[in-house]
Amino acid sequence: QRANGLLDDLEESDEINACSIKIDVDVDGKKEPWLLMFKNETHNHPTEIEPFGGASTCIGGAIRDPLSGRSYVYQAMRITGAGNILAPVTETLPGKLPQQIISKGAARGYSSYGNQIGLATTYVKEFFHPGFVAKRMEVGAVVGAAPAASVKREQPLPTDIIILLGGKTGRDGIGGATGSSKVQTTTSKETAGSEVQKGNAIEERKIQRLFRQPKVTTLIKKSNDFGAGGVSVAIGELADGVKINLDKIPLKYEGLNGTELAISESQERMAVVVAKEDVTAFIDFAADENILAVAVAEVTTEKRLVMQWRGETIVDLKRSFLDTNGVRVKVHAQVKDETAKSPFCYTEKKASVEEQWTALVSNMNHASQKGLQTLFDSSIGRTTVLQPIGGKYQITPTEASVQKLPVEKGFTTTVSVLAHGYNPLIASWSPFHGAAYAVIEATARIIATGSDWRNIRFSFQEYFERMDKKPEKFGKPVAALLGALDAQIALGLPSIGGKDSMSGTFEHLHVPPSLLAFGVAVTTSERIISPEFKEPNEYLYWIPAEQNEALEINYPAIITNFETFRTLQENNTITAARSLRDGGIAEAVSTMMYGNKIGVELQDLSQKTLFQPQYGGFIFTTEAKLPETEHVKLIGKTTEDFTIRYKEQVIEGQTLQAAFEGVLEPIYPINTVLLVLNFFNFIFKIGLSSLRLVPINKIIFGPLKLNKSCLIV
Repeated sequence: QRANGLLDDLEESDEINACSIKIDVDVDGKKEPWLLMFKNETHNHPTEIEPFGGASTCIGGAIRDPLSGRSYVYQAMRITGAGNILAPVTETLPGKLPQQIISKGAARGYSSYGNQIGLATTYVKEFFHPGFVAKRMEVGAVVGAAPAASVKREQPLPTDIIILLGGKTGRDGIGGATGSSKVQTTTSKETAGSEVQKGNAIEERKIQRLFRQPKVTTLIKKSNDFGAGGVSVAIGELADGVKINLDKIPLKYEGLNGTELAISESQERMAVVVAKEDVTAFIDFAADENILAVAVAEVTTEKRLVMQWRGETIVDLKRSFLDTNGVRVKVHAQVKDETAKSPFCYTEKKASVEEQWTALVSNMNHASQKGLQTLFDSSIGRTTVLQPIGGKYQITPTEASVQKLPVEKGFTTTVSVLAHGYNPLIASWSPFHGAAYAVIEATARIIATGSDWRNIRFSFQEYFERMDKKPEKFGKPVAALLGALDAQIALGLPSIGGKDSMSGTFEHLHVPPSLLAFGVAVTTSERIISPEFKEPNEYLYWIPAEQNEALEINYPAIITNFETFRTLQENNTITAARSLRDGGIAEAVSTMMYGNKIGVELQDLSQKTLFQPQYGGFIFTTEAKLPETEHVKLIGKTTEDFTIRYKEQVIEGQTLQAAFEGVLEPIYPINTVLLVLNFFNFIFKIGLSSLRLVPINKIIFGPLKLNKSCLIV
């Protein structure tokens, strides 16, 4: 894409902190050059072992990458994968934690860290697939930004100093990077706990505040966050020649040896290169934010990585040796055609339309996750444009995360849109198609949110079983990468970063062969569309993308759909829109209804057309009637009554909503009022004699606020 002149917005530098593109941001009506950075991160292995801590450091690690690029992280998304969280705890496999314990603990860990650091998490989705019993999928994706003038990229020079700032160093997280690539065994839960890093959101928040000051960031020539490999990697990557004094590293406690100091993955630390004359000023700025900063290394003329501990040199390696990246390994990969039935095949069912519709919306992968989403702060920072669940009744899930750029002073209409694409059922059927449709889905979500699709940039996340040097296993990621490449070439949209994880195996179980696509686009707030129906008597249109139940992906037709929607969005008033996916028109219509409890009357569509999976298509509403074409078809109108009228049938919206919201209620409860009533019912059952009543002026129970004087146990 760069050779063809289609990636001129890519920021080129020696730093590899995160994906970084150049954008223009309007501030009080004037365009300013900014850098937009984004990154995705997995902590599958630690979250499987210690859910709260593993998920907590997943979001912490994702933040550190763009933060080390000197950008302010303001937008987050969380995509996870689990087994059946409704299964009884008694069905838990030996050596495993119950699926519901992992899911609930991980949600609390991720949200705890994000809420403490002050990061708006405006899109949360958990996928369910039996393969994730092998190992949980825990993925975080974040977006950060900074004025271009605040970021300096320079080559380190001899006599420059490397400063370590942030948290102190301990044994926590030693072996975390290598541990994450291990196959989990029945003893991992007891033996691998030390590999789970310990996050500290407050410490990282202080670094965020420090790095938001141009007087600080313009002192930094180069920066790196501490993740896998600790000092060895974080400082070792900063310059060709480095001499590190391990004795100067601040410790959490005494007793660490040189090896432990060199490889500890203690969290919330950053390494920066500054000129020798700027060391005192930088350390003073850090002290103003109550951050410990210490000069621990210097850049040398000789191209060697040297580490000293207690007066002795314990590491002395040539840079030319390190640059070889070790032994080059060759393996064979065998890509196999899938013989299983395609998930795009539609079989006419004997059930009535209402029964089929109810079964669709109550499928675990289509059901409401409002109870999960509300654990996360979606409004902190005052940048949120789309709430994660929309409409008057806050029920309709949004298509993507949309945030305004974090302009400190002044007003902006520039927003960043972050969307994902992934379906474990398609990925399990064919890794090639799973990856290709992940790219298509992420693109379609961004388009349905109102953005121009032609400037989308991607970052990919791979998650596969342990390879074990077996050709048929290596064939799965090869097929997925080929599928993703096929989609990128066809759409002209590149992926400029990513992350891989190849340890999703437990005994005979394997995770689905997964490639997730995270798409990022920049647009203005005036263009943003939310998916919930807005008013009765609006026209409902369909841009079809019916799959042919075979192997071919019709990219020309999909691109035509993308361009059709873009043109309509620019020339007409689209009031609500949603991209189509595996639930087809039926699922899309349902979710669009809930937010404002507005119904719909559908024209004479076939049952297959209603429920057929579609990727690359859209449904949308307009106030004015549009001319129908081959690519834009009128399929109905919105109605005042909360029902679906299809042919001679009337399906009550409340029936579908109850099915939609009821599935995950036992794990991620929505109805807080019922929780309160059940609590007091329990209290009365055990007897009033055991209670002590204390008057208070205010209590808060989740989202329910009781402001009048009341009694609480």
